[in-house]
Amino acid sequence: MGDQQPVKRITLTFDNGPDHSVTHHVLDVLAARGVHATFFVIGSKLESPDAWTVATRAHAEGHWIGNHTYSHDTPLGDIFDQPDIAEKEIGRTQNLLKPLAHPDRLFRPFGGGGQLNQQLLNRRCYDYLCANGYTCILWNAVPRDWEHPDGWAERALAELRIRAWTLLVLHDIDTGAMRHLEYFLDRLLEMEVEIRQDFPSDCVPMVRGRTAQSMDQYISS
Repeated sequence: MGDQQPVKRITLTFDNGPDHSVTHHVLDVLAARGVHATFFVIGSKLESPDAWTVATRAHAEGHWIGNHTYSHDTPLGDIFDQPDIAEKEIGRTQNLLKPLAHPDRLFRPFGGGGQLNQQLLNRRCYDYLCANGYTCILWNAVPRDWEHPDGWAERALAELRIRAWTLLVLHDIDTGAMRHLEYFLDRLLEMEVEIRQDFPSDCVPMVRGRTAQSMDQYISS
């Protein structure tokens, strides 16, 4: 018994959707395996009826829906000249999400290629998240599926070997990468990886507006 290996854990998240065809495919694959995930959606996409329909489906099937800014154009930490940026990028998206939003007001900043640095937030946006009770969800694994649509699955599987609990960022966008989601999930099941919907605490620096750990490294000066 002393040689028993600890169970590996993974939490799946999908950013930058919803995309009508791609997200429906992702939902079909997840449903077939009884897996739940979190979708961090772009607010401007929700203005499309087709995108709203697929986001509604995701919510109805038990997936969590989070806020990934309205435009996803520029990391918030690089924006200094717009005094209403938090309301435009975070608040506007949350208002669109209202019927679907997780009660913890999940928010994921735009990381500019998955980087965890001071590009994530400016001080105004950080203060807005605190004042409005948001929960900030970061990540610890980004297999860059948008750059490696045919190779991301093996890169993601390699991430499992270096930590006990992986919070994976994938993208439900039209790159072709999600064609390999079935293979990836089946490998996880073969490996008896525990697929969870909650998040490792070291990737959640803010909970309902209260900082659980220092966020200085994520806020631009």
